[in-house]
Amino acid sequence: MKTFFILSIFLLVGACATKKYTAKIEDLKNSIELVDSTSVIKYTQTITADELKTHLYKFSSNEFEGRRVGEPGQKLAAEFLKTYYLNQNIKSPLGDTNYYQSIPSSFFNGKYNDSENVLAYIEGSHFPQEVIIISAHLDHLGITKDGLVNNGADDDGSGTVALMEMAQAFQLAKKEGLAPKRSILFLHLTGEEIGKKGSEFYTQYPVFPLENTVTNLNIDMIGRVDKYHTNNKDYLYLIGADRLSKELHYISEKVNKSYFNINLDYRFNIEGEAHDYYDRSDHYNFAYKGIPVIFYFNGEHDDYHRATDTPDKIDYPLLEKRTRLIFATAWQIANQDTRLVIDEHNELLK
Repeated sequence: MKTFFILSIFLLVGACATKKYTAKIEDLKNSIELVDSTSVIKYTQTITADELKTHLYKFSSNEFEGRRVGEPGQKLAAEFLKTYYLNQNIKSPLGDTNYYQSIPSSFFNGKYNDSENVLAYIEGSHFPQEVIIISAHLDHLGITKDGLVNNGADDDGSGTVALMEMAQAFQLAKKEGLAPKRSILFLHLTGEEIGKKGSEFYTQYPVFPLENTVTNLNIDMIGRVDKYHTNNKDYLYLIGADRLSKELHYISEKVNKSYFNINLDYRFNIEGEAHDYYDRSDHYNFAYKGIPVIFYFNGEHDDYHRATDTPDKIDYPLLEKRTRLIFATAWQIANQDTRLVIDEHNELLK
């Protein structure tokens, strides 16, 4: 009888704790206020399917020879990105016209030639030391043994051109007197296809201190539809958003619900999920350092890691809508009054 009584007390305490935590989560959700909706809508509309298509047909063309790490085609792709940012008057955080964070061959254990991450930067107006990183990998698989080019239009041409369009939108806002309050780093990473090496290098040798990095929004394949959504293509997988910062997750949810109503699919966010996508793209190296992340992903398809991943198969209106969602999420994080809070430091959850 005594044992039963003690067990009942534990169950009661556990139930009370669960109710209190649930109430705090609701408080956290309700505390999020969207900033400057008029401007968000205005600048998201500058991100267009036509511009994304133009950039992607170039970036995933045969000219860049599949963008294999350290090879001439990947160097041409990096130069293409650098030229774009110069033409848009978007600066490099490295100064002058140096947009490359160089990575020596030794970092790849001598298996690949020297390579580089490409960095562009818009300085924040109020909290310039706080940095939001939006990333996508620029490399792919190169040329097959049969001489076919792995164009990598979805993987990760789609993420690359999304960064280009978002950078242009933020820069336009800055020109019109609405620079983001926090700084934004547009980070095109090399070496993802050989083990996330570009992001590993950046997190070992960060351009901005990692303690000042607010979040990493990482994009890897957002231009296609997988087999689970053939009847409802208006979706996007989100992975990792609630792992380190519940606030990040609820910001993402609120932005989507307020402006887009995309079906945010979390099936691959379950810890222990068989595909282990949380560990498989560049965001993981930031999460490993304790930085909150969101991984945006459309899932694998029949052309994944094949020479048939070509730009004619991209759904450009869908790519536009997904890119706009990520832009609006970044806008919110960049412009809200308080810095995004990691759960262990969030007073609302204590």
